[in-house]
Amino acid sequence: MSTTAAGIVFIGSLVVAVAVVYRPLGDYMYRVYSGTSHTRVERVIYRLVGVKPDAEQTWGVYARSVLAFSAVGILFLYLFQRVQNKLLLSLGFDPVKPDQAWNTAVSFVTNTNWQSYSGESTMGHLVQMAGLAVQNFVSAAVGMCVAIALVRGLARRKTEHLGNFWVDLTRGSVRILLPLAFAGAIVLISGGVVQNFWNAQDHVVDTVAGGRQAITGGPVASQEVIKELGTNGGGFYNANSAHPFENGTSWTNWFEILLILVIPFSLCRTFGRMVGQNRQGYAIAAVMATIAVISVGLTNAFQLMHHGTVPTAIGASMEGVETRFGVAGSATFAASTTLTSTGAVNSFHDSYTSLGGMMTLFNMMLGEVAPGGAGAGLYGMLVLAVITVFVAGLMVGRTPEYLGKKIGSREIKFAAMYFLITPILVLGGTAIAMATGNGRAAMLNGGAHGFSEVLYAFTSASNNNGSAFAGLTVNTVWYDTALGLCMAFGRFLPIIFVLALAGSLAGQGRTPESEGTLPTYRPQFVGMVVGVTVVLVALTFLPALALGPLAEGLH
Repeated sequence: MSTTAAGIVFIGSLVVAVAVVYRPLGDYMYRVYSGTSHTRVERVIYRLVGVKPDAEQTWGVYARSVLAFSAVGILFLYLFQRVQNKLLLSLGFDPVKPDQAWNTAVSFVTNTNWQSYSGESTMGHLVQMAGLAVQNFVSAAVGMCVAIALVRGLARRKTEHLGNFWVDLTRGSVRILLPLAFAGAIVLISGGVVQNFWNAQDHVVDTVAGGRQAITGGPVASQEVIKELGTNGGGFYNANSAHPFENGTSWTNWFEILLILVIPFSLCRTFGRMVGQNRQGYAIAAVMATIAVISVGLTNAFQLMHHGTVPTAIGASMEGVETRFGVAGSATFAASTTLTSTGAVNSFHDSYTSLGGMMTLFNMMLGEVAPGGAGAGLYGMLVLAVITVFVAGLMVGRTPEYLGKKIGSREIKFAAMYFLITPILVLGGTAIAMATGNGRAAMLNGGAHGFSEVLYAFTSASNNNGSAFAGLTVNTVWYDTALGLCMAFGRFLPIIFVLALAGSLAGQGRTPESEGTLPTYRPQFVGMVVGVTVVLVALTFLPALALGPLAEGLH
């Protein structure tokens, strides 16, 4: 079978698998978030936290709960890293230095999982397992909470309540993420992903070259599965999902991509069920799928057919690619992790062709909405749907409406602020880095590629992705601080605007449909949302892309 044919089969089987899971998982999440009963375990958690589970919250209280919970998570994870040398299973590692501990704490709490360290030589088993992996669960659950709150804002009428953050957080963690992660970890272990408490000094092996190498083990499978399922991306090892202990075979590679996609896509079904119109969920899923298929196809094409003597001779660009996965398995993985907020890597993005690397950048610049992170993709796409109906309403001269809710000046201001935050952080951060000595001093490459590496770093951090180009020494006080701030602002400011939008929508009644109402479930609307998404990104980021990957590709 040719490389191209193998790639088509690989991608096609993923599409089929996501389609099969879409309905049952989406319906299950609908029942979880819409139910009124609480399990015994959940009641114990509510008592420990001091929460009344049947009391609902306004958007302001919901937002403060998100911020308070995340702030405590950052403080705890920071302190955990700073005292790791005094903890069990520390493996003899020193405390993580202050700026790196800050950067890592913010990174994992914001679902970014940007890593400026090598996990196997920096973090002890307890910090990896009880610090980083726990945040993989709850940061994903927070994103899902915010998405559900926005959907409630669209579904409810004349109320100021959006649910209870603590209940949503607990249910998302206990009923959705934990069971799926448990089952997924067993699958990964069967595929060779390790799960133990090995110390590297206890396992030294003879290499093929006649040398000796210490092999670090650890509770890898339990972290690997939630890293992908929760669209986190932080790897146990520095090589991330290219390491054979994290991703051993071509079929585990396929399974990890599936884990990345199932929750973001299935949440569209949950959205349709909650608003009482499944066709609305199908429309949003169709927007996501259209963008995703195009992006995956272009990324594969640029890696398989790029110009150049060596790529042409071997039929693909194999630099930085694991031979276990090949070009298709690597390019599809890269597209999937940058279209979502996962950021995991199984190949070296910095070694991609200039246009292949541009696609990973462009995927993040889209706002990671196709299908995006766990929860974050859905609420980002719904904000884009709101912007689309506003633009369409202006074109036909009537008040825009979405699902029976009027989109007035208040709502569009929240949506616009949501969209503007990330470009400000990305372009502003890149400009400051290129204009300052501390920013330029970390660059190992000059010219268009060096600029692309800096642009990629701020795009990844501000969009809460976490993947990176190499060639940029980010483990400095300046970059640890700057990228940490971008991760925090890029996560929490949009969440505030989303919840404010949800509160504004929930307070409205329902406007009856009329002949002038734009149907938001037809192919016409799907095409409009795709167009608005791509055009907004093109207008915002094309000049920056022209200075980096486009200039390199046309050189």
